[in-house]
Amino acid sequence: MKMRKLGRTGLDVSELCLGTMTWGSQNSEDEAHAQMSYALEAGINFFDTAEMYPTTPFKTETAGRTEEIIGTWLAEGGRRDKIVLATKVLGPGGHGVDEGRPIDAEKMRKACERSLKRLQTDHIDLYQIHWPNRGSYHFRQTWTYAPERQDTAKALDDIAEILETADALVREGKIGHFGLSNETVWGTAQYLRLAEAKGWPRVQSIQNEYSLLHRIFDTDFAELSHHEDVGLLSYSSLAAGLLTGKYEDGEIPEGSRRSINESMGGRMTDYLEPALGQYLDVARKHGLDPAQMALAFCLTRPFLTSVIIGATSMDQLKTCIDAAAVTLDDAVLEDIAQVHRRWPIPM
Repeated sequence: MKMRKLGRTGLDVSELCLGTMTWGSQNSEDEAHAQMSYALEAGINFFDTAEMYPTTPFKTETAGRTEEIIGTWLAEGGRRDKIVLATKVLGPGGHGVDEGRPIDAEKMRKACERSLKRLQTDHIDLYQIHWPNRGSYHFRQTWTYAPERQDTAKALDDIAEILETADALVREGKIGHFGLSNETVWGTAQYLRLAEAKGWPRVQSIQNEYSLLHRIFDTDFAELSHHEDVGLLSYSSLAAGLLTGKYEDGEIPEGSRRSINESMGGRMTDYLEPALGQYLDVARKHGLDPAQMALAFCLTRPFLTSVIIGATSMDQLKTCIDAAAVTLDDAVLEDIAQVHRRWPIPM
């Protein structure tokens, strides 16, 4: 397992990060503990969670359960210093958590304290904003995104308040570093500008969706990442399991994500099937496991810090972890490029 630098923190994190959003819904506590132990043994030192997890499906009454499960594993002893632990504070809406309030100093501080308690730790290594107060084009909201409706002064005030609170939490030793999720290039740039001007914590990473089927990060964000050392923590790099091939020919395995959410969070578009089919054909042509090809492709991207993987079974987890040893040759990459040119944004 290769290690990569997390922004300018000096921390080394594994190129695969263990995702956790099924723990407490699709996975039991024992299963989650087994996944964490296996991942650690395999060289993964980076775990990512959020105060709203589990999300398969999300229920207000189970929000925080995933952090509790991680906490009981950490409490077994001798493991906390081996893990770079990341979690997130909910953005506005929040599905009923904190009455759906936007992020302000009070909410952020209370959320951090709750996460520390559930995780049974005295510090969080990377504390992330789950999505911005002003809205986001992520989660299939691209088609209705309207930044012209945003209040610039309010957006900048929100960013300043969040950064000032993060600074206080760093000074108190409760968080180590600060990151974003589901942000835009403009938003990230404002966080960086204000942090430099005020001496507040710098953005070290951006956790956005990225996969063969969703490559919005390839242009402006890639440029910002290069110049500012803000690496991508990619989520949904298997497109919610679509890139494993398990849903081919209309199959919906029992207990799978699609059996819970038929639209796959809006991913099931008219353009998806031909694009997905052609990527699966590329894997077959070159004798590759499709899931491993998809993850290995992400690992080739120069802006990528860590690919977040998630699994509901140990076999799935092993397949994902083994992708770190897969090298894609020029022929595979060219075939992938040809499909991407035909279907640049299929979902």
